[in-house]
Amino acid sequence: MKPVVVEHAIASADSKAPLVAAGLTRRYGQREVLSNVTLRLEPGQVLGLLGRNGAGKTTLIQCLLGLCAPDEGESWLWGTPSLALTDGIKQRLGYVAQTPEAFGWMTISEMLDFVAPFYPQWDHDYVRRVRERGGISVGKPLAKLSPGERQQAAIIRALAPRPDLLVLDEPAAALDPVARRALLRDIAEHAASWGCTVLYSTHIVSDLDRIASHVAILHHGKLLLHEELDALKERHLRLHVPAAIAAGLEPSLSGELSRHRLDDGALRLLLLCAPEAGLPAALDVPEVRRETLTLDDLFVEVAG
Repeated sequence: MKPVVVEHAIASADSKAPLVAAGLTRRYGQREVLSNVTLRLEPGQVLGLLGRNGAGKTTLIQCLLGLCAPDEGESWLWGTPSLALTDGIKQRLGYVAQTPEAFGWMTISEMLDFVAPFYPQWDHDYVRRVRERGGISVGKPLAKLSPGERQQAAIIRALAPRPDLLVLDEPAAALDPVARRALLRDIAEHAASWGCTVLYSTHIVSDLDRIASHVAILHHGKLLLHEELDALKERHLRLHVPAAIAAGLEPSLSGELSRHRLDDGALRLLLLCAPEAGLPAALDVPEVRRETLTLDDLFVEVAG
């Protein structure tokens, strides 16, 4: 897979941008888990962070939120360095870790009643609606709940403060299909009702098709793609090139992202097409079959 050149706005501290990262690199011993990651979330965006297990998504989120220090680079939340967040900034942030563990001795009701006073915009109506919806044991200690129920409790806790920035690290991993659909509905409603900015990390591609406005793909610690979702699908083409034409192609084409040679000598190409440019002349022929990719297809091509 060739690295994709992604055009970013200049990454620097900006009090209007909910989240900005510049050159984040993180190593564990000799292993580089993040490599020079730069990205920026604008207000109201819902960014789906896609990556296979081990791609570095959790490490990236922890660096973005100041939960661990990068070896290189820096990140900011509304212009404040992630490693020096104030109480006021934290009140604007909702976060769900991949494996929530806090307040294990409390019931869900006790936990929500305990944390509510710390958040001026706490949404009591939302908490009431979730309780009435059922499907979660609000009277059991959190430590005795199933992983899916603990995940739901963490999601309620993150959404109830009506955060300006919601960061979710694989929030649907332990949820059943019904609970996952409810989560996506709640995220969409919260994002629409007051313009909440969302960073949603997942490897479940179908979830992002429902809620994401933008998508980023992280692969082996490198940010390969970061683009508006609809434009991402429109600009990528998969081409099936017959062997007779494939034999005469150059070793590397403009916009080529991946190349797979098939047993019969044919090629399967993934191209990034600029809106104003057409296909290379050698490929703009009837024998070359074009295929517009779904997000799932694109993820497999890029990170497979």
